[in-house]
Amino acid sequence: MLLFFTGLLTFLKTTFFMVGYISNNNLFPEPLSAEEEKIYLEKLANGDENARNILIEKNLRLVAHVCKKYNIPNLDQDDLISMGTIGLIKGINSFNLDKGVRLATYVARCIENEILMYLRSTKKLRS
Repeated sequence: MLLFFTGLLTFLKTTFFMVGYISNNNLFPEPLSAEEEKIYLEKLANGDENARNILIEKNLRLVAHVCKKYNIPNLDQDDLISMGTIGLIKGINSFNLDKGVRLATYVARCIENEILMYLRSTKKLRS
């Protein structure tokens, strides 16, 4: 009986999170325009830590978007967002402006890879 209520609580929490994300545009900051993104990427290449922090903050919406694909029972959506944020930070730290790839494209793969690594590690721990 306790397991049922725990599962129900997790489901409701995930559902409310997703509804809040979809209906409330103020939950995450607005993304940067292409010009602003390029300016901050150039500042980051010159070692500006503030530019790095702004890029991370402005791309948190992308983390939530990627996490929406992984609606797995008994898995806390907040954990996925935390792992996705780690992937975002790693992606921004390793991004190379000279490759000709958009930041969002590159970082989305980094976020997804970090989430998949987390899911694999939790699967190993359960077995």
